[in-house]
Amino acid sequence: MARTAEMLILALVMLLSLIVASVAEIKTLQITSDSRPMILFEKFGFTHTGQVSLAVSGVAVETTSTAAGTPVRSRIGFFLLSDESLLQVVQESAQNPNFCVLDSQFTIHLFTFEHLTNDPVSVNGIYPVKIPNEYSLYFANCNPQTLVTMSVRTEIYNLDGGVRDYLSSGQTQLPSLFSLFSISYFVFLGIWIYYCYKNKRSVHRIHLLMTALVLMKALNLLFAAEDKHYVKITGTPHGWDVLFYIFQFIRVTLLFTVIVLIGTGWSFLKPFLQEKEKKVLMIVIPLQVLANVASAVIGETGPFIKDWFTWQQVFLLVDIICCCAILFPIVWSIRSLRETSKTDGKAARNLAKLTLFRQFYVVVIGYLYFTRIVVFALRTIAAYKYQWVSNAAEEIASLAFYLVMFYMFRPVEKNEYFVLDEEEEEVALAALRDEEFEL
Repeated sequence: MARTAEMLILALVMLLSLIVASVAEIKTLQITSDSRPMILFEKFGFTHTGQVSLAVSGVAVETTSTAAGTPVRSRIGFFLLSDESLLQVVQESAQNPNFCVLDSQFTIHLFTFEHLTNDPVSVNGIYPVKIPNEYSLYFANCNPQTLVTMSVRTEIYNLDGGVRDYLSSGQTQLPSLFSLFSISYFVFLGIWIYYCYKNKRSVHRIHLLMTALVLMKALNLLFAAEDKHYVKITGTPHGWDVLFYIFQFIRVTLLFTVIVLIGTGWSFLKPFLQEKEKKVLMIVIPLQVLANVASAVIGETGPFIKDWFTWQQVFLLVDIICCCAILFPIVWSIRSLRETSKTDGKAARNLAKLTLFRQFYVVVIGYLYFTRIVVFALRTIAAYKYQWVSNAAEEIASLAFYLVMFYMFRPVEKNEYFVLDEEEEEVALAALRDEEFEL
């Protein structure tokens, strides 16, 4: 039974490495009385000049039972494992009841605790990676009923002309990519402000929130670029990660708020929110606080902490709830317009509004589907050298969504969607009678 549990833990930890993003900053980690047989530290895409620097100190190994005997230090250590070799290792574990992953021919061994010096109990070394690939750095403890305490400092990098690059080989383009999109959003912001100024008589409060949203998006990408740039050249973000998470929180919260408010028709169709619409905002905003806390924990720690996978699940669950919640106001607006059109005698106007909200509903669905599912699929199937492609696809989709949304709800004195045309009343009334606007 214990053997089966160990095999399950081994399989789960290794399969977890498939969904962990490649990232490597200089990190100092403290492991205290840890009984886990496997700990995933980091995942990184190496070139032919890749290196792993490990410094382990303050090592203590103790047993939790006298029956366990003296721990065998050669069965405790660090190794690298590629995704391609993962299944072979799992199969080895299933076939051999006394299997230790450190004995596998499919892993790249770094060192075991038998190489530790006694005073102090520590080891320090640099290990070159000869075969370019994406590898996960693991710690393994094949001694059952033992607790390990240690301090670990990791530096994982590729050498580019003798200079250390701490970003994975598939992410080294991210600083330039984020900078390019940041500039694009600043240009977009300038054009939007100019357009609002030219049509200032038609500017509503929602347009001010939309302006703030573009500004936050531009700043968020700027700080993301600075964060990745300093990690790339120094291995640490130098505080830019704090600004990145702050503006990411503001940007994401504003994005969901703007979508909800546009979906309700607030400020340009009606000056107030109904009670049920307020409840949606009261649900979405606190959930976004939780989602951004989870995002920060995921990004700033790693799979080596015991609750890291739980935070991953929290983030995904909250994100799904928010994505579903923001669709309800759009659906309510469409249904309300359909009911109103039957009694107010303004078929052409209501047909235009229904067309607008129906198109907006489709655009939001497409945006959420692409950024949550298609982008995840790209991250999963793309070769490690092209991980930046998923980031580029996500930013292109986001920019396209912003452009479409801002164009649809731009401040125009004579918006084509809200113009009454008496000659088209009968045609519009007939269109409203059919079911094409049913969701």
